[in-house]
Amino acid sequence: QVQLVESGGGLVQAGGSLRLSCAASGSIFSINYMGWYRQAPGKQRELVAAMTDYGTTNYADSVKGRFTVSRDNAKNTLYLQMNSLKPEDTAVYYCNANVKRYRYNSSYYNYWGQGTQVTVSS
Repeated sequence: QVQLVESGGGLVQAGGSLRLSCAASGSIFSINYMGWYRQAPGKQRELVAAMTDYGTTNYADSVKGRFTVSRDNAKNTLYLQMNSLKPEDTAVYYCNANVKRYRYNSSYYNYWGQGTQVTVSS
């Protein structure tokens, strides 16, 4: 199996910073995509930032210039540096990954972490 474990969430004042981490473990041969999503109460889950194994990144317009996604491929870990946080960034942040589990099986499987709460007070 594959597990994604997020950490780094918490309570911060507006204008502050947090750094989230997502560590993937288990039966992993390679990961071609990892991303951060968030879901606020009463809203749909949305993409925040993502990165491919080639380093291509994608950001939601609402976080461009404030958030930075990075990845340590050797450690199968994804990071999200969040600066200039706003109350509207308050949400549960989830990690997502597309995982190739075996060398000789071309299939990729999609996994989600359990989420970490980020709360930004005004």
